[in-house]
Amino acid sequence: MNDQPPAGLVVVDKPAGMTSHDVVARLRRLAGTRKVGHAGTLDPMATGVLVVGVNRATRLLGHLTLTEKAYDATVRLGSATTTDDAEGETWMSASTAELDEQQVRTAAAAFVGELQQRPSSVSAIKVDGKRSYARVRAGEDVDLPARPVTVHELRVGAVRREGDALDVDLSLRCSSGTYVRAVARDLGEALHVGGHLIALRRTAVGPFTLAEAHTLDALADDLVVLDLSEVARRCFASLDLDDEQARDVGFGRKLAVRLDGAAPVAVFAPDGRFLALYEQRGDLAAPVAVLA
Repeated sequence: MNDQPPAGLVVVDKPAGMTSHDVVARLRRLAGTRKVGHAGTLDPMATGVLVVGVNRATRLLGHLTLTEKAYDATVRLGSATTTDDAEGETWMSASTAELDEQQVRTAAAAFVGELQQRPSSVSAIKVDGKRSYARVRAGEDVDLPARPVTVHELRVGAVRREGDALDVDLSLRCSSGTYVRAVARDLGEALHVGGHLIALRRTAVGPFTLAEAHTLDALADDLVVLDLSEVARRCFASLDLDDEQARDVGFGRKLAVRLDGAAPVAVFAPDGRFLALYEQRGDLAAPVAVLA
């Protein structure tokens, strides 16, 4: 590409077998810029929505309120693995012959609401400055403490027998930081047969859904970049400024305005251009990130 694309977001439908960093590397080549980053890591086995920022939009990624995510998943009951998913080694197995569909549905219902969830030891959570999964691969035993998460909705789809196992299709909406692998593990523990994740597809991240996601092959033909101003309108409360206020923002000055709420607010020039994120500090609004 001869011209760099405008600053904005690319909503990728990540394929299985690639890391989120692999996707960023591919987008850097397609966009012709090193300024590419992602929000909300997906494991290599997972597919679906990965939000990628291009050029100045990378500065916005850490501020995006992508606090709710949605997934379709398949849990295999009857065995537990070292990674809580299909990529790990099986360390226990149990018969599911006595389990029926109603027992599975009843057990799954207990995983809705505010929960204390123990993350998988192979997660990217840092322990004393080192990723938990790196410590596990180095032979260390890692036991991460439980932390609060919220599962807003969990629906059980098909429950089907696969040999000695039961495969259960789930659809869930949850808070950021929820591990679907841990839901699979804990569901298996609740039913006393073990469980692990065998398929995961993220269907939404904040306001971005599969409906607007593009495969990497499609993006190679047509790099669809959501305009930064559109992204800001969708992800933040907004405030339209007059010409004088817009000039002040360009210099990073505080504004004599009152913003609602504690979250950053996107401010826009009179012509509709996204200028910056501001937050309330005392009687004035101060810049959090100026992108103009």
